[in-house]
Amino acid sequence: MAFTVLGLTGSRLADPAAALYLDGRLAAAVEEERFVRERHAPGSMPREAARFCLESAGIALDAADVVAVALPPGGESADDRARVGAFLEELGFDPAKTRITTVDYLDAHAASAYLGSGFAERTAILCLAESGSFFGYGEAGRIHRLHESAWPHSLWALYGAMTEYLGFEMGDGEYKLMGMAPYGDARRYDLSRLARFEDGELVVDTSYVNVADHERYEADGRRYAFSQRLVDWLGRPRRGDAADEPYVHYAAATQALFENLVGRMIDHHLGDVLRDTGRIAFAGAGALNVKLNQRIVARADVRELFVQPAAGDAGTALGAAAAVSAKHGVVVERMEHVYLGARYTNEDVVAACRAHSVPPRWQVIDDVPRRVARLLADGHPVAWFQGRMEFGPRALGARSILGCPSVPGVADRINEQIKFRERWRPFGPAMLDRVAPRMLAGEHPAPFMTLTFDVVEDWKSRVPEVVHEDGTARAQVVRRELHPRYYALIEELEKLTGNGVVLNTSLNRRGEPIVCSPQDALDMFFGCDLRYLVMEDVLAEKG
Repeated sequence: MAFTVLGLTGSRLADPAAALYLDGRLAAAVEEERFVRERHAPGSMPREAARFCLESAGIALDAADVVAVALPPGGESADDRARVGAFLEELGFDPAKTRITTVDYLDAHAASAYLGSGFAERTAILCLAESGSFFGYGEAGRIHRLHESAWPHSLWALYGAMTEYLGFEMGDGEYKLMGMAPYGDARRYDLSRLARFEDGELVVDTSYVNVADHERYEADGRRYAFSQRLVDWLGRPRRGDAADEPYVHYAAATQALFENLVGRMIDHHLGDVLRDTGRIAFAGAGALNVKLNQRIVARADVRELFVQPAAGDAGTALGAAAAVSAKHGVVVERMEHVYLGARYTNEDVVAACRAHSVPPRWQVIDDVPRRVARLLADGHPVAWFQGRMEFGPRALGARSILGCPSVPGVADRINEQIKFRERWRPFGPAMLDRVAPRMLAGEHPAPFMTLTFDVVEDWKSRVPEVVHEDGTARAQVVRRELHPRYYALIEELEKLTGNGVVLNTSLNRRGEPIVCSPQDALDMFFGCDLRYLVMEDVLAEKG
């Protein structure tokens, strides 16, 4: 019988999630938000996520060998223990008989990165989270801590505080700051007073950011993670959706400060490990900063970077289960894909279409990739719902909105009429693995859209809708064996346009989780300007 470890994260952590390892194979992983339809599901336990992981693998709710629980930052309280115990009892576990193991928060992040990477050599490990940072290395399946820092001297928390200052939600809008940064000039403002790295320690100036509660800037009935002193220095906080001055320059300067300080910390804490083997594994929400990752890959001492694709707090469920598996001598497999969530049949899709309050016109179609490629080439965005849902924040061809990247204006249309988000927000390209070496300046693996590449000059005009303001693209390189139907779709689009590339973004509207079920997809479909939705072999239309 397989050695079964159920990993959980929740309680005081954002993004409650569950992950299941069977003899070191990652069988399922999913965030609670996808089922309860509340973005990040704050303060929740992963009830539906845990049930899904066990039931999808055909395992009784009380049959896991070990339940591994990722602790919240700062450790476990009596309330946490009571809540986890009550939660497991509710699921059908007997707390008196269930083997429950807890894993430290940053250790869970580190395990998700190192054990998920599959690197056999000595591997540098970097974790950047709001609560602090972890620097260490992995060797022969064991993780060694070299240095750790805690809030308020957290670089990712500083980035989050500036995210709030720039008018976005901390813990959710950091990628918006990153997307805004290329529109500004980092040289216009020097933000170095916010933090410095000296004598091996990061020191954040907490008179500006990461401030104590009583020192926080107050407006509109809420307190922010920055101070009045920051406002006195830089001016009033940004409001609205425009990418305007001076805020675009503040975004650029924040990104530059972040990249420079991370580079110095890597040099100091991980330089020896990198010079030895050139391997680095990265997790924590800061690992989703794709511009930083491009800079890490460009280092002379880095041969390969693995970014755990569910790098935020949801990934600690995976990390806790991986760490416990390894502790029991079970080798954990390399994380090759994120198609680890729920899937639905044609029968499920048809039933959802018939039952929906506004039934769409629908039909079962043959040759789905060819039909959808034709719609894309004709300029139509298409909602694409295929196979098992992705784990993590990136849509990678299972729950996606697709567009043809050579059609002028398709990105603006998706932003304004479908996603209802800021017009300046960029989109990433998904491309055939044989196209990537021609389009991207660099051959680093890119299965998860976790780093950007410079785009080769002639491709900028071929696929302009997926090239960002600074000439880069957040790419997904698609392999046929991991998602055959998605690969076939991009091949069909290549026949029509000459470019084996598709514009890809997540299947959701602003402020909502990525869709999980056909019902969710139909709700989203009828709430925006999409005309076509394809779910498995079923094409739904409206308008």
